[in-house]
Amino acid sequence: MLDNAQTTQPVINRLVVIGLGLIGSSLALAARNAGLAHQVVGISRRASTLELALEQSIIDRAETDLAAIAPQLGAGDIVLIGVPTLTVPAILEQCRQLLSDQVTITDVASVKGSVVLAAQEIYGELPAQLVPGHPIAGSEKSGVTAAKADLFVDHRVILTPHPRSGAEHIERVEKLWQEVGAVVSCMDIKEHDEVLAATSHLPHFLAYSLVDTLAGMRENREIFRYAAGGFRDFTRIAASDPIMWRDIALANREAILSVLDQIMTDFGQMRSAIDNGDGTYLMDVFTRARDARNHFGKLIETKASKKPMSEKIINYAVSPGGVARGDIRVPGDKSMSHRSIMLGSIADGMTEVTGFLEGEDSLATLQAFRDMGVLIEGPDQGRVVIHGVGLHGLKAPAKPLYLGNSGTSMRLLSGLLAGQPFDVELTGDASLTGRPMARVADPLAEMGAVIETAPGGKPPLRIKGGNRLHAIHYDMPMASAQVKSCVLLAGLYAEGETSTAEPAPTRDHSERMLRGFGYPVTSDGNRASLVGGGSLKATRIDVPADISSAAFFMVAAAITPGSDITLRHVGVNPTRIGVINILRQMGTSIELSNEREVGGEPVADIRVRHAELRGVTIPESQVPLAIDEFPVLFVAAACASGETVLTGAEELRVKESDRIQSMADGLVTLGIDAQATADGIRIQGGQLGSGTVHSHDDHRIAMAFAIAGLRASGKITILECNNVATSFPGFVDLAAAIGLAIDIDTVES
Repeated sequence: MLDNAQTTQPVINRLVVIGLGLIGSSLALAARNAGLAHQVVGISRRASTLELALEQSIIDRAETDLAAIAPQLGAGDIVLIGVPTLTVPAILEQCRQLLSDQVTITDVASVKGSVVLAAQEIYGELPAQLVPGHPIAGSEKSGVTAAKADLFVDHRVILTPHPRSGAEHIERVEKLWQEVGAVVSCMDIKEHDEVLAATSHLPHFLAYSLVDTLAGMRENREIFRYAAGGFRDFTRIAASDPIMWRDIALANREAILSVLDQIMTDFGQMRSAIDNGDGTYLMDVFTRARDARNHFGKLIETKASKKPMSEKIINYAVSPGGVARGDIRVPGDKSMSHRSIMLGSIADGMTEVTGFLEGEDSLATLQAFRDMGVLIEGPDQGRVVIHGVGLHGLKAPAKPLYLGNSGTSMRLLSGLLAGQPFDVELTGDASLTGRPMARVADPLAEMGAVIETAPGGKPPLRIKGGNRLHAIHYDMPMASAQVKSCVLLAGLYAEGETSTAEPAPTRDHSERMLRGFGYPVTSDGNRASLVGGGSLKATRIDVPADISSAAFFMVAAAITPGSDITLRHVGVNPTRIGVINILRQMGTSIELSNEREVGGEPVADIRVRHAELRGVTIPESQVPLAIDEFPVLFVAAACASGETVLTGAEELRVKESDRIQSMADGLVTLGIDAQATADGIRIQGGQLGSGTVHSHDDHRIAMAFAIAGLRASGKITILECNNVATSFPGFVDLAAAIGLAIDIDTVES
């Protein structure tokens, strides 16, 4: 039985785990912790997975192929196959070619019939060394980072040995599972697949179907907002690995269809009863089900029921002080994450993205393209694989595309979708539906698009399909990378050359990434242009760390005496380095090193140390280069000597919140003289005090005031911080890593 101490006598020689997913890595970790094998070997095609497994002491040895370890394996060794169900046959073929018949082979696939059939076909007859198995344990989380040494404790593992399975092999596999805490039982292969189809597979498919159906309803946001505990408990499994469950559905097709047909028949009868007002039938069904569930509840271990969950609000309580020292890497660039999904989806071929930001905004873009028929794998630890459908391969979504809080998604998508043959509606949360969209609707209308907005030029946007676009030259009335990108993306579908001219430089990620996908884009001073009708070719994209996220830690170092923070692999695109320029102007010590290009984007390591800051007049030329970083730059201004003046930044008033007014109000609460103006702010540096400030559901406001805690004289409470996950998952943990103490207070709404 598994415990915290290693066993004195290993039960096997080597444990070789092929596929370090949740199950495989958890077994490897449990076996290694308990000393159940002389050596635990992990095999994965992905080097990053093996590196993580070694770093987290899950395995002793890492290999990318079975051939590297096979000659050393013999009696007393176990090879466990932990790959997706439909991949098992390929691994069995390797086992047949490479392994001695003395090596025990087992697997963890959820379907046993397909495994045994594959083994029969590959070996000619079922090998004695094969003992199929299936642990009834898991989580909606997946991958090596989800490994848990106690995952199998008091959970059932079903072995389905075939008639030729050798007794010594069965005993070896049974002993391994028992020693990691599992309850082992044996079952006939056909019976296993039928039972699991009903008790495990069908519930997952029902959960997937229910969530997908509700997500497709117009009021899905409200549906999920008020979902109670029972709904959340049941649909939790819809967050499981889609690849695994696709494989299970196809591998166990016959058994699943049988039980699915029955449940559909029963649903039909229940629908008829509700339609006909047949209360007697409903009462009978509900009573039988209740009594059966109560009976089964006595036979199985149950966990305490959870209280229904109401909507929760996350507040931050930031303790004063901190050292602001560390060597860190912040999440991937959000702007590039958005664009990688968009361009990868309309490219020809398969695009692999690493460093993808798994925040709510980027995921909203990803889901939108899934809704338009694009197969996208992941994200898995920042890795996304996009199976592009080409410039004209998108399909009409079955419902409006919900983009959450992401203005970037809506503005860029409006350009890309203006030239499609189908109608589409773009909508979002309350914050997004209050933001101006005429700035993209107007130039698109000039190109021939038909777009309807809500009053005031605000979302939702309804884009009529089937309109022929023509190229234009657009002189942008204000500097905006989103508007520029929108027009250029529409230009992909327009006849002729589409061009933009901007009054000041803005980020050029779209132009760079289009070139990375093989699409010619010309940049000449303030002008960018392309010719429609070309094609994009799939590529690989390594998304650098987001300078907008790095900015919070740059300011943390800038304002804290004795600080020294190094930020790794940060994107330093010339159109995004306003925060560096402004902090240097204020006196901050900033060094860039290891400068290089990755996928056409410049990146560098950034070291920031404290220096006495002075107030400055921020050049208007820097405004578009630092538009997202100003909330935290205002904190730097509050800690500087003298006055800091910002003008020409009216764009800040129409972000997720009115960032000028929100920051001015918060700084005044903390004892700083801050005066909002129509297009900027005046801040007189002083001593930050304590108090309660409002983020107005704006993630950058919340994080900026959290950083202010480093120089505050007392605790700062920040209200409504739920949306921090929108742009910066893991912010609180990284803040702790550099010495800033943030307590999370969750309250019922």
